[in-house]
Amino acid sequence: MLAVGDRVRWEGRAWTLAALEGSRACLLEESGALATVLLPLLLADPQFEVLDAPPQARVAAAGLLDALPEQVRAQALAWEQHVREVESGTATTGAVPRAGFDPAVTSLVQREAAKAAELTAAGEAVSVRTVRRMRARYRSEGVWGLVDRRSTRPASAVGRADQRVVEAVVAVLGQQRDRSTGTLTRLRDQVRWHLDEVHGPEVVAVPPASTFNRLVHALAQGQGLRGTAAQRRSHSSRPAAPFTPTVALRPGELVMMDSTPLDVFAVMADGVTGRPELTIALDVATRSVCAAVLRPPSTSAVDAAVLLAQMVAPMRMRPGWDAALSLQRSVVPYERLLSLDERLRGAAARPVIVPLTVVVDQGAMFMSSSFLAACATIGVSVQPVPPANGPAKGAVERAFRSINHGFCQYVAGYTGSSTAERGRQVQGEAHWTLVQLRELFEEWLVAGWHARKHAALRHPMLPHLALSPIEMWGALVSIAGYVPLPLTAEDHIELLPVRWQPVSDYGIRFDHRTYDSKALNGYRRTRSTAGASQPLEVHHNPYEPSRIWVRLPGGFQEVPWIHATQVSLPFTDSTWRHILSAVPRTGDRDAHELDLARALDALLRRAGAGAGTRRERTLAARAAAAASLDLGTPTPGAPAPDSDLDLGLDAGAATAEGTAGPCSSSDPNAEGVRQFHDADEAADSGFDEGEDGDEGEISDSEPGPPRPSRVLNPYQEAKQWL
Repeated sequence: MLAVGDRVRWEGRAWTLAALEGSRACLLEESGALATVLLPLLLADPQFEVLDAPPQARVAAAGLLDALPEQVRAQALAWEQHVREVESGTATTGAVPRAGFDPAVTSLVQREAAKAAELTAAGEAVSVRTVRRMRARYRSEGVWGLVDRRSTRPASAVGRADQRVVEAVVAVLGQQRDRSTGTLTRLRDQVRWHLDEVHGPEVVAVPPASTFNRLVHALAQGQGLRGTAAQRRSHSSRPAAPFTPTVALRPGELVMMDSTPLDVFAVMADGVTGRPELTIALDVATRSVCAAVLRPPSTSAVDAAVLLAQMVAPMRMRPGWDAALSLQRSVVPYERLLSLDERLRGAAARPVIVPLTVVVDQGAMFMSSSFLAACATIGVSVQPVPPANGPAKGAVERAFRSINHGFCQYVAGYTGSSTAERGRQVQGEAHWTLVQLRELFEEWLVAGWHARKHAALRHPMLPHLALSPIEMWGALVSIAGYVPLPLTAEDHIELLPVRWQPVSDYGIRFDHRTYDSKALNGYRRTRSTAGASQPLEVHHNPYEPSRIWVRLPGGFQEVPWIHATQVSLPFTDSTWRHILSAVPRTGDRDAHELDLARALDALLRRAGAGAGTRRERTLAARAAAAASLDLGTPTPGAPAPDSDLDLGLDAGAATAEGTAGPCSSSDPNAEGVRQFHDADEAADSGFDEGEDGDEGEISDSEPGPPRPSRVLNPYQEAKQWL
């Protein structure tokens, strides 16, 4: 209630309410200042209060009594009866007052004395002052004010430990968060040194070892200050509370991308084994693995771009797959989808999802300018998570663990998730090539991932019904709709890493390689209006440095490396960088480049014959494995290949014998690599060896048919669907 004469606080000052006129209040300050203010504005002021007003009645905290021990709760309720009898004469409404507690013949002071005497006679030492104090608590706090406060005090985790020791332990534990794991003995010594440094030598004693250990465990409990270094890093990477789980309601609304080494050894080439790296894109709404790239170690921005290309294109049925794995046999509205996208005819039962937002970590492959530009090209928003924050993309991390449990542990060469779980001679068990392993994994994704019910996936209208990813996609796509996004051959080249390079008389040069073609003749030594060299947009593939693509007014033009014929085996950017560090420069730039090409060819031949260092054999094996994975797209404008290969089908799988079963680790996929390079050399773009076979020159003849790219294979897709 607000009445004239009340003292109120408004805008940080004390006023007296002088008059009320309808919805206006007249306020008078002690200094004589007068103010007229609307009542809604006055009452809405955050600092408004009525001064000298009696405390407001509060609802009794009866719920807190349920958490108390039975004895403490019974004692509080008994005191409530005593207080009521002292104040009103009876403990319950309608009862007859007892002798000594009748308000008609006794005063309040007399009733307080009678209650104190009664309780003392019953065995409780209660004074009149105690009765009066309990009355005051009951009026201000209700029953909760009558509770024995000793039972409500929170227990101290450190007990009666010296506060200076507690502060020292917390400080030292904080300093150990990023260090290697040590023993409690080392920690106790560090705490003693800290105390001596802060308070003086031997001023504060360190507790005995057993007491100190209990104190450390009490302080570190749940704070991520103890345990192994990995456990401490994991705790520090958790997001600050409160943390709301990510919710996606339609396919493509949120897609998480990440990369991790697969827990399986694969045969790269020439018997060299290694753990391939798996990069996946997981749709949060449907838990579908929209795309997966399996590469030799050391992924690049190309792999992230390949994920985008795979997501928006259907997965084709592979030879030998059961018809039950086709999209037509699944639960999705196949006929309706087929009327929107003819590419779905003959597709496997993997969802086709165009991403709207992708969540990535701070890895170089996802933060590269080429990947960001590729996302911007197809209208995808990139959302990087904070550094070292695994829970921000927990769905894809959980998917990796499910892949290890559902696929990797059943494959020969399984390594386990850590060295502690690894068996003996695991590398000797590996007998699947990277091509075969990828085929197995893709078939498992369709049959073992998208067709398996996930406990976390629930039907939007039937929450009790668990669904598989393909069922969830079918349920959501009927509501959210489906819009196909076919990519042309030039779109796929757009996804490759890009750099800007000028064209000189000798062509385009970067990374100590020179690329040249007749198509560059009109752009050599061109200058901008400011007089600087005019660079051209160049797209390159780290897995195939033997050629580049240059954007010209007529579209992309393939430009080969002038020394491509000097290297007879496949190589990657990592192989080239190894040669750069191993071959010193002894002549001019052109001679040095030729020396590098010859040294690279010698390394690949030496490693292919089983000679050379372990590092050289590993690099050559990874390059051969990367070459066998993807048969890609000819340069735009070239005739489409006559093969039956389509998006994602591997050259090695099509050409190597025995891809349906285990291959020999002594000669894995050799025939596929050999056929690939026979075709690769035969389709070289107009470069002939010189008279002595040492140096290539630009031929006056028209360039031959463009070679297939080992990045993607979208050309046949584009020709078929556009």
